Amino acid sequence: MKLSIVIPVYNVENTLVRCLDSVLTQSYHEYELILVDDGSTDGSAEICKYYDHRNVFIHYIRQSNKGLSDARNTGIEVAQGEYITFIDSDDYIAPDTLATLMKEIEDHQEYDILEYPMYVHYGCSRAHKLSFPPLCYSSFAEYWLKGKAYMHAYACNKICKTVLFQHIRYPIGKKFEDVYVLPKLCKVARNIATTNKGLYYYCWNKDGITANASGEDLAQLLNVNIKLLSDYHDEDYYLHILNIQMDVYELTGQQPSIPTYHYYHYVKLTLLNIIGINNLCKFNKILHKIYRRRL
Repeated sequence: MKLSIVIPVYNVENTLVRCLDSVLTQSYHEYELILVDDGSTDGSAEICKYYDHRNVFIHYIRQSNKGLSDARNTGIEVAQGEYITFIDSDDYIAPDTLATLMKEIEDHQEYDILEYPMYVHYGCSRAHKLSFPPLCYSSFAEYWLKGKAYMHAYACNKICKTVLFQHIRYPIGKKFEDVYVLPKLCKVARNIATTNKGLYYYCWNKDGITANASGEDLAQLLNVNIKLLSDYHDEDYYLHILNIQMDVYELTGQQPSIPTYHYYHYVKLTLLNIIGINNLCKFNKILHKIYRRRL
């Protein structure tokens, strides 16, 4: 088996058929499809069973509700493919995406991870296409900083060698779980590639995890990035984390935890060096209050 496709399922009866059909109508067929029903209470289970009974390459697993990370981990445990990819059940992939990507992997067997284009927040006013040049990175630091992988640390628009997950699993009870796992995968990978071929539709879901992230959820995201910052940093990555820090302060009032003492030589941070992180967070919060009052 060449490819394992893991689709976690939880109360997505309105989008699940679209997701499954986008896979089943692909021109590439050398895959197994693992559906992990994480205790759905709507009609999702019936949809999974319908497809499972009609397709011998579908493996349907139902478990009690434990969250997205656990559902993905269940899929990893049973995956038989040399490569593995994840698709969220409210998303879908464009025609011929699998054939195109697997041909890329066949031509470049040195690739341990292949990332492909994605429409982010598809279906809302903030939708935009995330595209990549055809490049190969030989280190995590190069991919994370030069490739700005921290801006698109999604699990779903990547195909990985399954062996990378030998000692790696998604963290239970964490939001933004992808940011925890991608750096670990990249550190054991030899070559991480990006391509301009294929397309993943990451659909906007107002009831989804990302849309409803709390201040505490963002604090978790901040903390995992701060841990990486000590070993992997440049100016743009610092500014990315600083934006998360300002959001956390605005939502929770927690004192900033992002370090400052290593980064005074960065040109873009001149203003920050003058006014300080605490004052910047306070100023940002005041500006947002004024903006919202005008709406």
